[in-house]
Amino acid sequence: MTLLGLYVAFKRQHVGAVELVRYVDFIGISTVVLGELFAGFRCGSREAQNRLELERFLSSSRVELIDIDEQTAEFYAEIYRGLRVKGQPIPTNDLWIAASSLRHGLAVATYDEHFKAIDGLLVVT
Repeated sequence: MTLLGLYVAFKRQHVGAVELVRYVDFIGISTVVLGELFAGFRCGSREAQNRLELERFLSSSRVELIDIDEQTAEFYAEIYRGLRVKGQPIPTNDLWIAASSLRHGLAVATYDEHFKAIDGLLVVT
């Protein structure tokens, strides 16, 4: 049901993120988000601990990694064009996350307001 972009908020015990993770029956995590998490872990002082906690989270039967495929790339191109026409660019990784969400019919759980500029994307905050 949900493509999670709130993992860090969840780990920091943000009430909204914790409630979302607790009650949804399916959590998708884009491989783009996974890359962002790994990059953050490498820049921090607790890489091993953070990786272990993420591994535990990913091992849940409710969690699935969402890969990028050719159809996702088509969604990316359409979102990019639409935002360019509106004059509302967003970060490249967020374009991929939105494209993955639309491709798989998932809502995006995020606190980033710019996702709301994407036509047809359901954003959960």
